[in-house]
Amino acid sequence: MLARAFARSSRLTRPTLMRRGGGHGTPQWNEPGGYLFSEKTRVKEDWESIYYWGMGGGFALMAAALYYKPDTSVVTWAKKEAEKTLKEKGVKLDFEKTA
Repeated sequence: MLARAFARSSRLTRPTLMRRGGGHGTPQWNEPGGYLFSEKTRVKEDWESIYYWGMGGGFALMAAALYYKPDTSVVTWAKKEAEKTLKEKGVKLDFEKTA
């Protein structure tokens, strides 16, 4: 029973060898060779410069803000607190090398 199910599933997933063209014969398409949107020379719209400067400037400002943002992680806070309490207790934090 299991073998019959595997045979049926493999038969269903097998690609058919016959290519179906929908009764139209070979597909017809035009050779590329024209201009995009029938524009021979690219003419910039009025809003494009504002958009590019605005998006580029916004990206640069966001990158700078993320680079200089303060470290607010819990690990950093806990490390500073632990160092402060150990200094108050008089424990040395530096390891001295022995020769």
